[in-house]
Amino acid sequence: MNRRTFFFAGALLAAGALAAPMAAATPEIGTPAPAFAGTDSSGERISLEAYRGRTVVLEWTNHQCPYVAKHYGAKNMQALQADAARDGVVWLQVISSAPGLEGHLSGPDAAAMNSKRSASPARVIIDADGAIGRKYAARHTPTMAVIDGDGALAYYGAIDSDSDWHPDSIKGAKNHVRAALADLKAGRPVATAKTRAYGCSVKYAD
Repeated sequence: MNRRTFFFAGALLAAGALAAPMAAATPEIGTPAPAFAGTDSSGERISLEAYRGRTVVLEWTNHQCPYVAKHYGAKNMQALQADAARDGVVWLQVISSAPGLEGHLSGPDAAAMNSKRSASPARVIIDADGAIGRKYAARHTPTMAVIDGDGALAYYGAIDSDSDWHPDSIKGAKNHVRAALADLKAGRPVATAKTRAYGCSVKYAD
């Protein structure tokens, strides 16, 4: 093991790359996505129901997680967000880290973080009590969910097919979110509707 590999192995361990146990089962594909309401980074209340009729992407994020950094550092997540917005998709970033734990951000800090890295989610939900994350059994950052215009869960799981932490692993990986959005746009069933998410554990409050 070289020094670089050793360093990242330690970083991933510190970041909690393994998922914490959670009692809730992951939501079923094709069933109504769990309803929720929350507060966004500007302090406004928003709900999933408000976006009925539009495709919605949920992205669980933690800016301190190396797996999240992989996709933002390579501008992969930003490209997905921008392409989704052009197609009228609502992209909701969800921060379920509890106050005082890794990845937690206040609303203003979350907005500043996205501005700094040129990210463009439609809204950022500050899920400090973890209620939304637990409804979706989100165990990792990033966990991705795609909800169709009828409010049904169309995709749930990993952003792509390569769970390596290194940004080079993005090349050649199948992007499950992009593929799911393309299927929905074309009126096709989502070919790969559920995968196993990878990344750091979501830092829920006890």
